[in-house]
Amino acid sequence: MTNIEDIRKEVVEFLKKTLEVKDVKVIKTAKVSDGWEAEAEVYEESSFIKSLGLPTRVQDRNIYAVKLSGSLEVESYERKGQLSPRE
Repeated sequence: MTNIEDIRKEVVEFLKKTLEVKDVKVIKTAKVSDGWEAEAEVYEESSFIKSLGLPTRVQDRNIYAVKLSGSLEVESYERKGQLSPRE
């Protein structure tokens, strides 16, 4: 039987690999009829400053939604929003 810790591990591993980031924090996990839904907080390089070609340590705090099947296969993910940057 799948538990929430299994979901958390799968989401963290997937987002770290896909987004090439170091830190992922799962902030929500919910069982839905056909699988699982999770939200995770991810700090990424500031896309705006990066687009200007400037070096920076500023990171954007983004929230990602991840949908998993009952067998823990990632079916979809999307960035839900951006919160205030950190240095």
